[in-house]
Amino acid sequence: MKQLLTTILLTLMSLASSHSQENLSYQLPPQSILQLADYQRPPSVAMDTRKTFMLLSYRPTYKSLDDLNQQEISLAGLRVNPVTNISSSMSYISSLKMRKLTDKEPVEFVGLPQSMRIANVLWSPDETKVAFTNTVTNGVELWMADFNTAKATKLTNAVLNANVGNPVNWFRDSKSLLVRMLPANRTELIDGKKALPTGPIISVSDGSKSQNRTYQDMLKNPTDEVNFVTLTTSELYKINLDGTKKLFKEADLYVNEIISPDGNYVLVTTLCKPFSYIVPLNRFPQVNVVYDAVGSKVKTVNEVPLSEVLPKGFMAVRTGKRSLSWRADEPSTLFWVEALDGGDPQKEVEFRDAVYTHKAPFVEEPELLCKTTLRFSRLVWGNATTAVLNEEWYDTRQMKVSVINPSNPEQAPRLFSARNFQDVYADLGDFETQKNTYGKYVLTIEGGNAYLLGDGFTAKGQFPFIDELNLSTLKTKRLYQSALTDKMEEIQDIVDVKKGEVLVRMQSKNEFPNYFIRNIKKRIAPQQITYFKNPFESIAGVHKEQIKYKRADGVELSGTLYLPAGYDQKTKTEKLPLLIWAYPAEYKDKNSAGQSTANPNEFTYPYYGSFVYWVTRGYAVLDDAAFPIVGEGKIEPNDTFVPQLVANAKAAIDAVDSLGFIDRKKVAVGGHSYGAFMTANLLTHCELFACGIARSGAYNRTLTPFGFQSEQRNYWDVPEVYNIMSPFMQADKMKTPMLLVHGEADNNPGTFTLQTERYFQALKGLGAPARMVILPKEQHGYVARENILHLLWEQDRFLEKYLK
Repeated sequence: MKQLLTTILLTLMSLASSHSQENLSYQLPPQSILQLADYQRPPSVAMDTRKTFMLLSYRPTYKSLDDLNQQEISLAGLRVNPVTNISSSMSYISSLKMRKLTDKEPVEFVGLPQSMRIANVLWSPDETKVAFTNTVTNGVELWMADFNTAKATKLTNAVLNANVGNPVNWFRDSKSLLVRMLPANRTELIDGKKALPTGPIISVSDGSKSQNRTYQDMLKNPTDEVNFVTLTTSELYKINLDGTKKLFKEADLYVNEIISPDGNYVLVTTLCKPFSYIVPLNRFPQVNVVYDAVGSKVKTVNEVPLSEVLPKGFMAVRTGKRSLSWRADEPSTLFWVEALDGGDPQKEVEFRDAVYTHKAPFVEEPELLCKTTLRFSRLVWGNATTAVLNEEWYDTRQMKVSVINPSNPEQAPRLFSARNFQDVYADLGDFETQKNTYGKYVLTIEGGNAYLLGDGFTAKGQFPFIDELNLSTLKTKRLYQSALTDKMEEIQDIVDVKKGEVLVRMQSKNEFPNYFIRNIKKRIAPQQITYFKNPFESIAGVHKEQIKYKRADGVELSGTLYLPAGYDQKTKTEKLPLLIWAYPAEYKDKNSAGQSTANPNEFTYPYYGSFVYWVTRGYAVLDDAAFPIVGEGKIEPNDTFVPQLVANAKAAIDAVDSLGFIDRKKVAVGGHSYGAFMTANLLTHCELFACGIARSGAYNRTLTPFGFQSEQRNYWDVPEVYNIMSPFMQADKMKTPMLLVHGEADNNPGTFTLQTERYFQALKGLGAPARMVILPKEQHGYVARENILHLLWEQDRFLEKYLK
């Protein structure tokens, strides 16, 4: 009888486990993980350039599921709440406080809204005020907070239109703002589910090649077009700080407004028809018009047609004017870039781009400023005789930095730096900037010298630096280099060049990042100016170190190793299960691939995007393990993607195993997005892992036929590469337990939720041990507390089952 009952019980358990779904409510992870995950996030910090005031922005650690359960409409790449007229994925600030740097404690602005959902915080040009939006149940309000009085004031009711981004700009006087507002006669949105079509949906290919990525949330029909116009139509108003307003421009599809440094002109970008059903709104037709300070038209400076068709490659750009904006160092001079190669990176030409300038009121002809041999990247303006030109070329990973003389276009750019932009050990740093009389950021120049702030990554560790660059000789002189080996120091800003005062942020693995004023001319201790506490004291005893090792082909690799608190590293009698979290990266040379930007003194900040939580559950964790994919010369990285993945994984396991800490039969791998793609491939093509966790990945590359990640070739160029790299195509080989997780509303190009659903169906149909968890309402990254804590429970249960 007993044997019969046992047989029945086992049969029932077998039948239960074979069901397709589980009816499961939200669960909580074990207490050791929960106390780390359920913490209060410290505020973010912003300071004025004079380092007089500090603005502290407090955000909830997580959103709630109710926050995600709002009305949403998705059109042309936008996801907005049609009731409040702001992005449906906006992360709000729940409190704003200010502090004088000479004070110890922050104070909350008086008069802030009772229920704060603050966004779009923008400092005034004179840095005495901030404007911000506050979202209420029926829309978006405009507010202002004054640092001198510590008071906040409401400037408008819920009438702002933030559907295409920040709707607020300060005028130069810091007394008025240019604001996008809902038109008074706004039409109602059409219910697309109820509207009867007047005909079929027809798209046409005219024979031009258009190799676009797989964008989501595109327009699909004429009803979408009408609703898109309704959502993006605004009126521009000039609003004074006393709340009075004046119409600046009548209703149109405004998407961007840039006020000239002197405040006399406004460059306005407006969308036009025809719209597209295959590319997002930033590639719709646009018109750029300059208006004067009272809204009178000065000149139409650019007209951009619909940009559905581009040449192949990451360096492909559209023809005509692009990157149109104001020079930061002059009162009202526009600059822009135009392709000299037709925007086609496949063309062999001497110069790729040309940069032009045009002074308002645009009576004279534009002037050629310079030409670039690579693709234009950006310009850092300084003064009439100095600017810094950046150009790059992705295919070779090359970048160039040159100093140019804007007053003498005939003078050739003077090359300062040329390197592989992935060669971080050769990085000379970023140019320091400061605000000029117009309130715009320009190069910091003192006595003919500019200044560079560098991260200071080296083979021996990270040692940030400040260099002085002689603008005549282009020779550098080192003014300061951090020598800390027990802390991580980040150089944020030069406060005063002459006094040698520098703003830095310092941290250690158990000390939360805080700000200090360091004097690089005096041998005195840095002056601490923030005092944030460590919210993760429970893992203070965890062992953390940076380990370095080599792949079989000699490529240098690294990762951050965590061991449980109290683990006996001398006797090593207990062999731990190992968790590896990684994300592949493509390189064009082994030298760059072998460089590390990890710092063992970086504060240990556990979050759902890594396995660090599980060090409290008795696991060894190798976080941010290096997984380079290298393709040198004419060989592309993805040509040998799978063998290199396996080689990276074996090297990582061998390295930790050689330390004597782990049971190499109990190793799991995990990753998010491209890391999930990596995980699925590893479980398919090797037997190194006992299980794996793949989150929000893409598994069938034929569904991203015109490129993915860093792959520029299309499916028909290299079908064998796409097929071999696709775990979906090799689903019959996958026999290792896998936990698949995806957000229900993933809008990331390429990682449609369908990717995980179809992959799971294939695995289930072929008998592979897999579990799929779809997190309600989540996009590509997860934000709701209920979903994140349940995710941690799922992962913990999965790891305990297959590794312990």
